[in-house]
Amino acid sequence: MAEVIFMPRLSDTMVVGTVVKWQKKIGEKILEGDIIAEIETDKAIQELEAEYNSTLLYIGIKEGESAPVNSVLAILGSENEDISSLLKQNKINNNYKRIFISPLAKKLAFDKGILLDNIKGTGINGRIIKKDIERYIDNNLDDKKSSNEVNHSNIRKIISKRLINSKIESPHYSLFIEVIMDNLIKLRDSINEKKDLDKISFNDLIVKASALAIKENTKINSSWTEKSILYHNKINIGIAVALEDGLIVPVINQVDEKSLRQISFEIKEKVIKAKEKKIKSNELEGSTFTVSNLGMFGIDSFTSIINQPNSCILSVGSIKKKPIINNEKIVIGHTTKFTLTCDHRIIDGAVGSDYLKSLKHLLQEPLNIMI
Repeated sequence: MAEVIFMPRLSDTMVVGTVVKWQKKIGEKILEGDIIAEIETDKAIQELEAEYNSTLLYIGIKEGESAPVNSVLAILGSENEDISSLLKQNKINNNYKRIFISPLAKKLAFDKGILLDNIKGTGINGRIIKKDIERYIDNNLDDKKSSNEVNHSNIRKIISKRLINSKIESPHYSLFIEVIMDNLIKLRDSINEKKDLDKISFNDLIVKASALAIKENTKINSSWTEKSILYHNKINIGIAVALEDGLIVPVINQVDEKSLRQISFEIKEKVIKAKEKKIKSNELEGSTFTVSNLGMFGIDSFTSIINQPNSCILSVGSIKKKPIINNEKIVIGHTTKFTLTCDHRIIDGAVGSDYLKSLKHLLQEPLNIMI
């Protein structure tokens, strides 16, 4: 019997999905495991996989169209099966305003923060094309305006909601520490002398060190619930990644058990996928601790809002060259400022301080990171 496939909820925050591409045509046979379509969520572009052998009988949402979760996406069944009764039953589920738009126009509208409801398409069948977006921009942007209004993207709305909830629900406090980085710099230079291998970054070393410091201070690896405190057995590190329209946090699982090369590879891979919106929802879930590094932007130090349900987030500043005291002598060295922001419901000041002490030792004696 034919089955209606609805727009799936591919992330915990997904409200609307956009069909980027149909990989199958109406009447085409589908095998279990085949990719039927590519769907863009608020976080990434996900592949919709077939769960059984069938034939694609109907497409409810065309390429470039957006629709709410649980709208009729497609109907699968046997070849030449009569689906007229299914179409009548499910017609109300797609009671939304369809927006036909070219990929180029969609990107331009997204970049400019323009609501598509305000645009009248002049393409075939009322499709919105690039010229329609450009015309709207020309007619609505005034050089004499003192400010320009840009509508919120979906990801920016979600970030806003989550950060407000985190700040309200968890009492934040921050601990600050400065670490001498000269030995870490020497170690990285030594590792990267091998030209046939990909380069290791300071962030790779810091992420590995942060996991090893958690291993020495297991209370850090925890989450608050209304009934209890959850102490996680696996150390999964979220890596804050800046996107054009917001922030996303890919997760590297069981960091303490992985080699530095493996951690470096996974971070690079997931950062690229995140920026291309090709990361899967399960790669954004399950973090127990988060690292946010703004050192590459020249930021000396900063505090971050906790990425719930984590109990802590580590903020990493840039490496600075400065005079430091070594064996009662003033020498030129390199330091970095770290900030650990904690949820005071779970992490007391002494626990957070012990964690930073362990992290500092690992970074100043970095051969321990390689063990």
